[in-house]
Amino acid sequence: MSAVRVGLIGSGFMGRAHAYALAAAPKVFDLPVELRLELLADVDDQVAARAAAALGFHRSTGDWRALIEDPEIDLVDITAPNAFHREMALAAIAAGKPVYCEKPLAPNAAEAKEMVDAAEREGVTTMVGFNYIKNPIAALAREIIHSGEIGEVFSYRGHHFEDYMIDPAAPFTWRHEPSAGDGVVGDLASHAISMARFLVGDIVSICADRDTVYAERPVGSDDSVLFQRQVGSDKKRPVEVADQARALVHFANGAKGTLEASWVAAGRKMNLAAEVTGTKGAIRFDLERLNELEMYVTGQPPGREGFKRILAGPDHPPYGAFTPAPGHQLGFNDLKIIEVRDLMTALAGGEDPWPTFREAWEVQRVADAWTISAKEKAWLEIDEAATA
Repeated sequence: MSAVRVGLIGSGFMGRAHAYALAAAPKVFDLPVELRLELLADVDDQVAARAAAALGFHRSTGDWRALIEDPEIDLVDITAPNAFHREMALAAIAAGKPVYCEKPLAPNAAEAKEMVDAAEREGVTTMVGFNYIKNPIAALAREIIHSGEIGEVFSYRGHHFEDYMIDPAAPFTWRHEPSAGDGVVGDLASHAISMARFLVGDIVSICADRDTVYAERPVGSDDSVLFQRQVGSDKKRPVEVADQARALVHFANGAKGTLEASWVAAGRKMNLAAEVTGTKGAIRFDLERLNELEMYVTGQPPGREGFKRILAGPDHPPYGAFTPAPGHQLGFNDLKIIEVRDLMTALAGGEDPWPTFREAWEVQRVADAWTISAKEKAWLEIDEAATA
């Protein structure tokens, strides 16, 4: 495939992030294919036309099905709300087209597995947007763990905290619909699960808790807007999904740990963090400080013990593709650019990009088990949750 003509579904926050990354990736990396922003689909023709003009797409449509059926589209990029991922992805797969889908892959593991099976049956390339694991600092953390620099890992602490739902007057959005998943468990805990799997490996069992802080929210005039400080109407809707959640987890390699997620964590904006402890030391990072990792090794002289701060730089690929100067920092959209590079490399005949639909299904299996365990108030094997 010498050229990849992209059809993007959705132009909200994540749609814009994908559009920026698709446009910038050829300028940052020497891609093996030509990237073309061909067609954008949104809720209606007018919204789609405005977004296409703003984001640099050649054409627009108010019908996502027309985008998938268009013979000029080589890659279907899905950034629509979670509840629509399955239908859109299955249609694209049936048309034989690769799919780039935002996380979570689906509201539940059953739908995700249907998508995995269809993609693998048809042999189409897939990728899911867990972009935080594309951070060079996360890759460095994984390298330190797997090289044995901090010894045998026995403890993991991870969480993802934000506060965009802290205002009780903020309106009910599609994220509060049970059909989209269990609230923060699918929205933010999925990132915490993805990072834990990336760094330590398979999670095999879980004992979880989750709760709803605000039992109802106002009906908003435009529930597609998340990050604007909107005030809803006097009419209220009940909230059934989780606002915050926490879990004990066991990993396949014997390590044990905790995972937490909250979208009502006052003062937190993008606090996806991990601390990994081994027999020879520990590492920790917090993606509110996206370009830093701290590392501690045992055996330091008394009075000189402590964590060492490591700043991202050209020695942590692909940081150097953005800037030759260490400590000058990458951002959220840069992680999406790295994600696009990996996908384009795969479409040009390279190895499957990561994470694929299958990995995203594994993440969703843990998220499903999280919710089931919390409701049953019991330890649950992840394999058992798949049949619960």
